Amino acid sequence: MKIVACNSNLPLAKAVAAELSLPLCNVTVRRFADMEVFVEIHENVRGEDVFVIQSTCTPTNDNLMELLIMLDALRRGSARRITAVIPYFGYARQDRKSGPRTPISAKLVANLLVEAGANRVLTLDLHAMQIQGFFDIPVDNLYAAPLFTRDILSRYGDRDLMIVSPDVGGVVRARQLAQRLNTDLAIIDKRRERAGVSEVMNVIGDVRGRHCLLVDDIVDSGGSLCNAARAIANNGAASVGAYVTHGVLTGQAVERVANSPIEMLTLTDSIMATESVTAAHNIRQVTISNLLAQAMRAVADESSVSSLFD
Repeated sequence: MKIVACNSNLPLAKAVAAELSLPLCNVTVRRFADMEVFVEIHENVRGEDVFVIQSTCTPTNDNLMELLIMLDALRRGSARRITAVIPYFGYARQDRKSGPRTPISAKLVANLLVEAGANRVLTLDLHAMQIQGFFDIPVDNLYAAPLFTRDILSRYGDRDLMIVSPDVGGVVRARQLAQRLNTDLAIIDKRRERAGVSEVMNVIGDVRGRHCLLVDDIVDSGGSLCNAARAIANNGAASVGAYVTHGVLTGQAVERVANSPIEMLTLTDSIMATESVTAAHNIRQVTISNLLAQAMRAVADESSVSSLFD
């Protein structure tokens, strides 16, 4: 079993390797003068079970190309099995045709990964579950819910909690966490006027006096999350927090969160924190290194991955 790290999230890769008590494979990932990606593996991988850790986050296309070229290098190096460990799967929001003559980019990325040499994919909280069906290879989709449950109980266990879904599309995810915590669920009903802009219309559920926790898989611009937080606060919630798996946080998102009623936004480290995220007073990260390490060990040992969902 060998672990290879590309450049998108080296701290997470090192943490996973430490959890498994294994060194990272000696590789070089660099750029030519025209920014072409070059990969070189400095140790033998023939017949090995290799795991490549790379989130396809910003800069998305550069990180995706790094991953594809690394997979190709390992395939040509005769690795026995190559597992692409993608904590954050970019392009997942393009999982269907949104209009005439538009792409299904998530399917294209799935095809690219398979053609490049991936024999298996390990990821976390896919934006759309059907993306697993875009692959003709096994896909293990892990969930942050068990990790979030433990963290919520340790930080907010003495409060009268209520889980809130920031939109109708995230109800299943929020309900699962609410069931784990044995608490109530509320839903934000919103109307999206155009891409990237949302207007909160109504809060479904009585949040008065409750300590509300918004739950989602991705926070990008932060607009929907912050609008939802304001709507909850305006409806009499005692406090508002948020648990989101992937902190994309583009543009003014960090500033938007800092100026919102959100007491604390908790993210996983599936995407490496920027300086602004680290400096923010109400944003923190919890690590998924142990979760990934357990899943990778289960894959290598041919044992159950679904046991990690409990």
